Amino acid sequence: MVQSDGDSVSLNLEPEEDRSILGNIYIGKVKNIVKNIGAAFVEIGDGCMGYLSLADGYIHHASAASPDGKLRAGDEIVVQVDRDAVKTKAPVLTGNLNFTGRYIVLTAGKRQLGFSSKLSDLEWKKRIKPILEAEKEEDFGIIVRTNAPEASFDTILEELKSLKAIYRRVMEDAVHRTCCSLLYRTPPSYLTDIRDSFHGSLGAIVTDETDIYEAIQAYLKSFQPGDLQKLTFYDDALLPLSKLYKVEKSMNEALGKRVWLKSGGYLVIEPTEALCVIDVNTGKYSGKKNLHDTIMKINTEAAVEIARQLRLRNLSGIIIIDFIDMEAEEDQQELLSVLSRVLAKDPVKTSVVEITKLNLVEVTRKKIRRPFHEQAALIKGKADT
Repeated sequence: MVQSDGDSVSLNLEPEEDRSILGNIYIGKVKNIVKNIGAAFVEIGDGCMGYLSLADGYIHHASAASPDGKLRAGDEIVVQVDRDAVKTKAPVLTGNLNFTGRYIVLTAGKRQLGFSSKLSDLEWKKRIKPILEAEKEEDFGIIVRTNAPEASFDTILEELKSLKAIYRRVMEDAVHRTCCSLLYRTPPSYLTDIRDSFHGSLGAIVTDETDIYEAIQAYLKSFQPGDLQKLTFYDDALLPLSKLYKVEKSMNEALGKRVWLKSGGYLVIEPTEALCVIDVNTGKYSGKKNLHDTIMKINTEAAVEIARQLRLRNLSGIIIIDFIDMEAEEDQQELLSVLSRVLAKDPVKTSVVEITKLNLVEVTRKKIRRPFHEQAALIKGKADT
C-alpha cells in the first residue's frame, strides 16, 4: 500500500503455499490441559499445536461433550486462530469465532451488539441499533465497524445475511468433518487490506498479476462495487510495477534498523520477541532554531514517521518509544496529541497508552499477521534450503 506522496505504508509477503493461518477456523483436538497456567493445548493439523486459554468462555464441541461440560483431553472443539505463531510461541486460539465484513463483524462468542470506538455519530448509532437488534439472533453478536456509516442500512443488512450464512455453514460442517479439518480460511491479505481500508482512503488499486486482478475484481463486484473503477491491471514490460513503486527500496527500508528523518534526525527500531523499542535521535540535524524548537521539530517528525513504520513493518504488541526528552508537560501532551492523531489513521487498532515515569511512550498495536521481518526471514530460509 502506497501513500499519495509515493511512500509505502504497508508491505506483506504471503506466498500462497505459506499463507498466514490467522483467522482460520479448525476442528481442533485437545491434547492436554495444563491447569496451573489455565490453558489447553489443541492440535489443529500437521502437528501444529495451539494455545487456548481456559478462561476463553465459549467453547463449541464438534463431538459429544462430557456430561459436566468440562473440557478434557481428546475433546474435539471448534477453534479460530486469534494470533499467529511468533517464533517459539504457539498460535493463540479462541472459541469466540469472528466473521469480519467491511461494515460489521459477526461474533459467535460475544453475543451483544457493539460499536467501534471510532464511531462518534450518536444519531446514526441510535437509528441503526434497533434495525440490527431485530436481525440479531441468540447465538451470535454484532460489532459495527468504523466504515458502516458510509453504507446504506440495506447494504449492512445484506452483509449481515452473508456473514450469518458463512457462520451457519461452518457450524453445520463441524458436525460432519474429521478432526483437524479446516472449516474456514480467512481471505488473502490483499483482499482483507482492501476490506479493512478506511472509507475514502483508497485512491487506486493496481496489480500486474492476472489471478490477483480477477480475485480483487470479483471481491469488489460483490462487496465494494463503488471502488470497482479504482482497479487497474498494469501491463508495461519496459517499467515493471515493482520498479514504478520502488518496492525493493521499501523492502530494504522495512528490514533496516535505522530510519533517517528529513530533518537529519533518525530512528533506531529494535523488534524483540517481547516488545519493540524505538529510539529517536537528533542525528545530523543542524537547524538554527533554539534547543526547545529543535527537539519539538524532531520529535514531531519522528511521531509521523513512527506511525508509518509500524504499518510498513507490521510491528505489533507493545511498542516503547524513547523520544528526545522534553521537560515541559505541555510539550509532552502536544507530542502525544500528534502521535495519537497519526496512529488513528492506521486500520489496525493502535493506541497510545501513557508516558512512563522514565519519559518513555508506550503504544499498543493489535497483532494481525506476522511482522514483515519474520515474513522475509521465512521466505529467505525456504529459498536457502
